[in-house]
Amino acid sequence: MSIVDAVKKRRSVYDLNKKLPVLEDQIVKLICDLTELVPDAFNMKSQQVVVALSDKQNALWDTIDDAFGGKVAREKIDGFKAAAGTVLYFYDEAVVKKYQEDFPLYAVNFPIWAQQSNGMLQFSIWAGLRELGIGANVQHYNPVIDNAVKKLFNVPENFVLVAQMPFGGISSEPAPKEKEDIGKRVKLA
Repeated sequence: MSIVDAVKKRRSVYDLNKKLPVLEDQIVKLICDLTELVPDAFNMKSQQVVVALSDKQNALWDTIDDAFGGKVAREKIDGFKAAAGTVLYFYDEAVVKKYQEDFPLYAVNFPIWAQQSNGMLQFSIWAGLRELGIGANVQHYNPVIDNAVKKLFNVPENFVLVAQMPFGGISSEPAPKEKEDIGKRVKLA
């Protein structure tokens, strides 16, 4: 499959279930491979990932619900909990700070570059999951959930939570994307 085809297939899928079309080991391998391959400025390796499966998947979304104290509709949380798993994306702030100290001329850019690398990692895993026939979407319940998630997964304090990606079997496909006039956003110079 070409990269364009993989990106075309990647969509925000919200109607997810726990029936995966592949083994969990294949998903974990994909996530490990892509975490290793996605670039990070100065090769700082700032990206960190936690994959919640089975009971941890259920505990995660119950913990998120508890963190919000009912301020997010339980039906919405249950929709994410219905997925087979969730990828939690972090970057290691200690790594970023070390590079800021070692390369002070670029210090202001390292947090930005860590976020950019995290975005590339999210997108790569998202497209890779879809290639395996798995649906996913990206959520941003942080910073409200940060401490509870770190406690649940025993994550170091220096890890900064960026996003949550529930994934699973696809119960129903999203509506087709509307075609846009891409010339409004891409200019030839």
